[in-house]
Amino acid sequence: KIENVDAATFKKLIDENKSVLIDLRTNDELKNKGYIKKAIQIDYFGKDAEALIKKLDKKKTYLIYCAGGGRSGECADLMKKNGFKHVVNLEKGFDDWKKKGFEIEIKK
Repeated sequence: KIENVDAATFKKLIDENKSVLIDLRTNDELKNKGYIKKAIQIDYFGKDAEALIKKLDKKKTYLIYCAGGGRSGECADLMKKNGFKHVVNLEKGFDDWKKKGFEIEIKK
């Protein structure tokens, strides 16, 4: 099942702590703009991204995001095709998360 949710719902799901949080942005994006705490990075533009995603446990729930929702939308489709049970996409991405004032971490 694929769900597209807004930033407030995404935050609620992160707080429940029952999901794996994945940031699909590049190293530069993380370094320059920050990231959501506890996120695991898989650079969706990286050449090994698809292989890394396919190795994940398909039974777990994944919360995925990118900058604006494009990459994470594509990734959600890929995960659905590969038999993942539950994927939640942050619909308008990290930019909207930040704009709404939710907490971010900055790499030092």
